[in-house]
Amino acid sequence: MLTATPWPDALVGTPAIAVIEQAISRQRLSHSLLLHGDDFETLVAVAHGIADRLLNGEPGRRAAATFPTEQHPDCFSLRPTGKMRQISAQATRDLITKVQVSPAVAPRKVAILHEVDRMNVTAANVFLKTLEEPPANTTLLLLTTRPYALLPTIRSRVLHFRFPSAAAAIAADGWTPWLDDYRAWLGRLSAGVTSDKAAIADHIFVLYGLVARFGAVLDFATAEVWKRQKEKLPDDLDDDEQVAIETGIANGLRSRLFVEIEQATRTFALPRLTAGDETTRRALVGAIEKLERDVGLLRLNLNESAALESFLLASLRIWTRK
Repeated sequence: MLTATPWPDALVGTPAIAVIEQAISRQRLSHSLLLHGDDFETLVAVAHGIADRLLNGEPGRRAAATFPTEQHPDCFSLRPTGKMRQISAQATRDLITKVQVSPAVAPRKVAILHEVDRMNVTAANVFLKTLEEPPANTTLLLLTTRPYALLPTIRSRVLHFRFPSAAAAIAADGWTPWLDDYRAWLGRLSAGVTSDKAAIADHIFVLYGLVARFGAVLDFATAEVWKRQKEKLPDDLDDDEQVAIETGIANGLRSRLFVEIEQATRTFALPRLTAGDETTRRALVGAIEKLERDVGLLRLNLNESAALESFLLASLRIWTRK
């Protein structure tokens, strides 16, 4: 007999998990939940934990026959497909057809909608009708890192749970040295840039070296995560769905790398801020604002190398101001 799918370690005992566990125990969990936060892997882990308890039973009250979540006959998934990573109206209708059928082995059905913000307008309106009249004995789990990209009418019909990232820091080959070199570069900039052409050229050389190395780190991390994820995916996923998942992994890792760049920038500035350095305070505010703008453009499909180059060029100006 399988044990219950564990919650992410960092979320065990948190209020959100406690509320969900209690609602499941009392059979009062809402028919539609919106799980959102900054890290998509965390959301998937939470969704699998919920689905497992609904379909296979809670710890101590497990069903006689249990199935892994992704292989459970009463668990259905909807994912973006293709390089554009869209959820079509037809795929949404197909999911709705599946959840209208009576459960096969469990007392209820669960549908997990991955990156639900990727629904096109037609798909969103098709799905809205299901939210308005949910199928009996069905729980819909909507996952997204961009909840405000959903139609307001969808957001208003689901119960919201926000989860902080439970993911460990990225340990991709070359990433820790990258962050070390980035902080060292900021240190040299803040010490002052002379008018010597060789010194200026060195700073620019380091900048573009960081851009090139960032791409290599991201490619390596994506390949490693995809290799692990692929082993866990259902066998019946088509090529378009696999392409969409791999692209989603790259986008998620890219976002986490930029978050760690922000954290590295703050770590660099902290000792100077503690000493009351007003110049550093202004520089930090300007750098973080620029980084946030460039990360925002990533969501509009700006290339990550172009976004990082823009941020580092701005940093070259910001940290050398007197």
